[in-house]
Amino acid sequence: MCDIEATEAIKAVKAGRFSPLYVVYGKDRYRIEQFVELLKNRMFTAEDQHMGIVKFDTQETSLEEIVVEADSAPFFVEKKLIIVKDSSIFSASVGKDNAKLEHRPETLLSYIEHPLESTVMVFIVYAEKLDERKKLVKSLKDRKVLVHFPELDHIQLIQWLRKKAGEQGREISPDAAELLIRRIGMSMQQLSQELDKLCLHVGDKGEITVALVDQLIAVTIEEDVFALVDAIVNIKLNEALAIYKELLVRKEEPIKLIALIVRQIRMMLQIKELEESQYSPKQIAGMIGAHPYAVKLAAEKATSYPKKRLAELLSSLADLDYSMKSGRVEKALGLELFILSLGSSYTLSFHRKMS
Repeated sequence: MCDIEATEAIKAVKAGRFSPLYVVYGKDRYRIEQFVELLKNRMFTAEDQHMGIVKFDTQETSLEEIVVEADSAPFFVEKKLIIVKDSSIFSASVGKDNAKLEHRPETLLSYIEHPLESTVMVFIVYAEKLDERKKLVKSLKDRKVLVHFPELDHIQLIQWLRKKAGEQGREISPDAAELLIRRIGMSMQQLSQELDKLCLHVGDKGEITVALVDQLIAVTIEEDVFALVDAIVNIKLNEALAIYKELLVRKEEPIKLIALIVRQIRMMLQIKELEESQYSPKQIAGMIGAHPYAVKLAAEKATSYPKKRLAELLSSLADLDYSMKSGRVEKALGLELFILSLGSSYTLSFHRKMS
């Protein structure tokens, strides 16, 4: 189910129109949780939520028991909301805990033919795809109850931030939204929290600018590592050393920094190889398990770097990591020596230093 259908489901709930069953799935936990909160707030007053909401987990409760609860009338309130966390009925992943219970999908199929009008049941599946081989998934596909919440891409995140700011009577420029994403990352929960703070700072009808985001939102280690990788690959020694020393002042561990540098360089190398095979950015993101926006940023950086250069850096960093962990070189000094060695024929000189 595409995102526009998720939007339609949200609009219907806001209008007070509820489906007897929802199966919400996807990697975007924030929007899934927001959808469930919307259901709670539209169905109940704050006082009635504790009486009208029942929660289950399919690792602990059989589907048959859940359906029995759904088919029973609510007490003291007009409606009942059943929230079910699922990792076995609708998705392909089956953990060891799931083997403890036997679920009978036909009980849900039978119930949905004649659901209780006072019950709304929502299954939450934190997976990008449902297992369409299962009869239950196939049977529900045409019933308009499968609601997909995929991660937003870069452009959608900027649009979402601008819309969220507008709902609070503020404005955020596209460039400011871009910087906010670079500083905070792609977590919508964290982006929402930081945007709320910025909105509070500028006041009613205020504008959130690049300068304000730069002033109020701290630079993250990932952003600094991005700049460090850029300086390393381009052999900008003074810049690389300055960034590295600043990270040390902030008590960042050299081994952790190497891991982040390796991850970034490996991502750039993977992207270059996959781009040569004509894969799209979205396909690449899925293949390497990264957010599309992270792939976009890495792809922009990777354009200027030869694959051979990136591969050599990975090899040298692997040697450095081993030398640090085996105690052959002091951790902070090891990474500094590596950066300094970049100015010459770095691969040979660095290996000599480490041997």
